[in-house]
Amino acid sequence: MARTPEPDEPQAGAAVAPRPAVRKATRHRGEGQWAMGHYTPLNANEQFKKDDDGLNVRTRIETIYSKSGFHSIDPADLRGRMRWWGLYTQRRQGIDGGRTAILEPHELEDEYFMLRVRIDGGQLTVAQLRAIGEASEQYARGTADVTDRQNVQFHWVRIEDVPAIWEKLEAVGLSTTEACGDCPRVVIGSPVAGIAADEIIDGSWAIDEINRKYIGNPEYSNLPRKFKTAISGSPLLDVVHEINDIAFVGVVHPEHGPGFDLWVGGGLSTNPKLGVRLGAWVPLQDVPDVWAGVIGIFRDYGYRRLRNRARLKFLVADWGPAKFRQILQDEYLKRELTDGPGPDQPSGRWRDHVGVHPQNDGRFYVGFAPKVGRLNGKLIQQIADLAAEHGSGRLATTVEQKLIVLDVEQDRIDSLVVGLEALDLRVTPSTFRRGTLACTGIEYCKLAIVDTKDRGRTLIEELERRLPEFDEPLSININGCPNACARIQTADIGLKGQLVTDGDGQQVEGFQVHLGGSLGLENAAFGRKIRGLKVTSAELPDYVERLLTRYQADRQDGERFAQWAVRANEEQLS
Repeated sequence: MARTPEPDEPQAGAAVAPRPAVRKATRHRGEGQWAMGHYTPLNANEQFKKDDDGLNVRTRIETIYSKSGFHSIDPADLRGRMRWWGLYTQRRQGIDGGRTAILEPHELEDEYFMLRVRIDGGQLTVAQLRAIGEASEQYARGTADVTDRQNVQFHWVRIEDVPAIWEKLEAVGLSTTEACGDCPRVVIGSPVAGIAADEIIDGSWAIDEINRKYIGNPEYSNLPRKFKTAISGSPLLDVVHEINDIAFVGVVHPEHGPGFDLWVGGGLSTNPKLGVRLGAWVPLQDVPDVWAGVIGIFRDYGYRRLRNRARLKFLVADWGPAKFRQILQDEYLKRELTDGPGPDQPSGRWRDHVGVHPQNDGRFYVGFAPKVGRLNGKLIQQIADLAAEHGSGRLATTVEQKLIVLDVEQDRIDSLVVGLEALDLRVTPSTFRRGTLACTGIEYCKLAIVDTKDRGRTLIEELERRLPEFDEPLSININGCPNACARIQTADIGLKGQLVTDGDGQQVEGFQVHLGGSLGLENAAFGRKIRGLKVTSAELPDYVERLLTRYQADRQDGERFAQWAVRANEEQLS
């Protein structure tokens, strides 16, 4: 057990240079900010992190829990520190959504785990994909979902098998380190970094350097909440940069050339906020240091009193971008940042890299769409085999729950496309398959109220049958609870799971509807929430068909759905 710090001493893993001088502590405990001298834990999460760093639980998993079984796990490890190694208990089967909010954690959880594999930048080798497929088949009942943060998630994982899964993944360079928890999560990046013909700058080196220096580093393993990072030099703005804690967006400085525009303070959940520009241009070689400065501010100044105010977005909102930049420069970087331009508007209709596209080396990459990110171990191994057979040693995952085969010679494209389509992995998908994503939902998630994955697949199939000619870009994001893992507020059609009353007065699964959200456009915005606009799961295909038919009839030339939804009246949206 780690020694308990004195009242004027940082908690475990907090000391790092450079960092600000600690202000004199006041009698008022404030928001629990370390930089203000407030080190006393103000909630149970802060207490278990003070008692022992989350990274230390791996040793107990390997030496105690995996040998003695589920019931040997300390509760503070089970529902706390194990997240630092990508592990959450999954939902006990057969518990309906109406009981989600009323049961205690031990009543909701099963004796199995979700295990998240972090895939930084979305970059995978064929050997890594094969290892994921093998682990899925051997230890996770064939489950493997691609997430909207480029990770892969297993389910049905037994604690006894976790060390063997780690051994298999780490043998090929994969990791679950800090895939969850109050720490720096996966660094998302352009899945076609370094190869896209239109790329502004390749951020891969910075992603690798952040991983090498900071992931699994105790100096940054005790944050107020999770910390999400995006780095992309793609002009398509392909990493939803506006909703990350920190984002580096490729731009060209008129004097200094290609680099990154710095954004901070984005995030969704129940209190969504768009990130803000600091007006600073960052050269590639400085990205890791600037990243460390921003996460250092979060660690030291972040709010630790209330969990629902512990994300960086609240500190940024309170300080404003000017103060945030000044403290970053004065107390962490010890130098001025260079002023720079913001990103241009993306030129493409879609930003998911689905389809066949030229690389900068004369070869091609081929993006394809499973339904709502749902794969399985056998299918993953078939994808790896197809890639290898067609000369590719690399693949990538995207933030839209899609995959890409990289480095394909032109004369091998047609054969690869045929092979993927035979596995129901569409290279030219319908708008509905291409634009629909879904979180884990009630199938495995303890927070969920409704089903999402099956609901998403059914909705895709119904809309393809009913509106086969619809070809406008459209996003339909389906979430099982209010926490917005599926980015409902930023979708054209965002569906937040909840219980609703049907025509017979019965409580059934359904969704609150958000309309007209958008990212990457000139006026990024959250969708409208129309009072009383809810739909049952059974009525969902009828509602979306009705909505899209009205859009087609009323839209102006070149008007996207999100633009129409903002100006449409409530009757048109009902």
